[in-house]
Amino acid sequence: MPVMEPDLDSTTLRTWAEMVDEGPFSSLCWGERIAFDNPDSLTLLGALAAWTDRVELVTTVIVPQLHDPVLCAKALATGDLISDGRLTVGLGVGGRHEDYRAVGADPKTQTIRGMAERVEIMRRVWAGEALSDSVLPVGPPPVQRGGPRLLVGTIGEKTLRSAAAWADGLAGTTLDLDVGKQNELFDVARQAWAQQGKPAPHLATSFWFALGPAESAREQVRAHLLRYMNWIPADYVEAMAPTTGWSGDEDQLAAVLREFAAVGTDEVHLIPTSSDVDQLRRVAEVARDFT
Repeated sequence: MPVMEPDLDSTTLRTWAEMVDEGPFSSLCWGERIAFDNPDSLTLLGALAAWTDRVELVTTVIVPQLHDPVLCAKALATGDLISDGRLTVGLGVGGRHEDYRAVGADPKTQTIRGMAERVEIMRRVWAGEALSDSVLPVGPPPVQRGGPRLLVGTIGEKTLRSAAAWADGLAGTTLDLDVGKQNELFDVARQAWAQQGKPAPHLATSFWFALGPAESAREQVRAHLLRYMNWIPADYVEAMAPTTGWSGDEDQLAAVLREFAAVGTDEVHLIPTSSDVDQLRRVAEVARDFT
C-alpha cells in the first residue's frame, strides 16, 4: 500500500486494495509511522479487511512499544476476525525516537526485550487468559487459534535470533538488493528456528521500487526517500538514493525477483514510491509469472 505517499484519499487506498486483492499477489502490506501523515495502521487494517476477500494482510511493521499491548492485541484480533483469519502481524522495535516521543512511550523500551514482553502479553490476550480481575478476558478471540502469524521486522542477526522464540518468520528489508547478504540473514533465521525446534521460518524481504525509464524511475525513488527519510539529514539521503531500492523495467524486476526466489525467499514485499495505480498494474503483470 502507498501509505507513505502524500495526498492520499479513501478512493486511492481502496483502489489499491481491491486491485491487489484481484491480482496475482499473495499479500497486501503496509507500514507504521506516528510522526508522519500516513494513515493509522490499526484503523487501516479494518478498512483493508473489509475491502478485500483473498489476500493475506501483513503489517510491516507495527511497533508494539508505541501501543498499549492489550488494546493492540484487541485491535489485531478484531482485524483477524473481520478478515476471516487473513492477518499476519509484522512487529519491530522501530528506528525513530520521534515516534516514541509523539505517543509518550519510553525510548528505553526500544529494545528486543521490550518488544518480546509486549508480544507475550498479546499472546496471552489471544489465548483468552484473564489479565486482571475482570469477569471476562479481553476479546474478541482471533479466528486464527492462538492469534495471527507473527513476523519479526529486522535486519539484525541478534534481534532475529532472539525473536525465534516467539516469531513465525522474518519480514526483512534490503536497501541495496544484495541477494547474497539477504540469504546470510535467512540462514541465521533457519538455524535459529531449528535450534528452537520450530518449523522452518517464513522468509520475506522488501524493497522500494519504481517502474519506468531509468532516469525518471530513479528520480521517483529519490523523491520518495527524501520525503520518507525526513529524520535523516538530506545530504545523507542524497548519498544513499542512487543505490537504495530498485528502479527499472518489467524484465529487470522479474530478473531480480528470480534471484530472490533462488535463495529460498518465500515472499517479496514491494514498497511503492508512488500512489499512481499504473505502477501497481505494471507490477501485477510481472507477478503473474510467479504464481
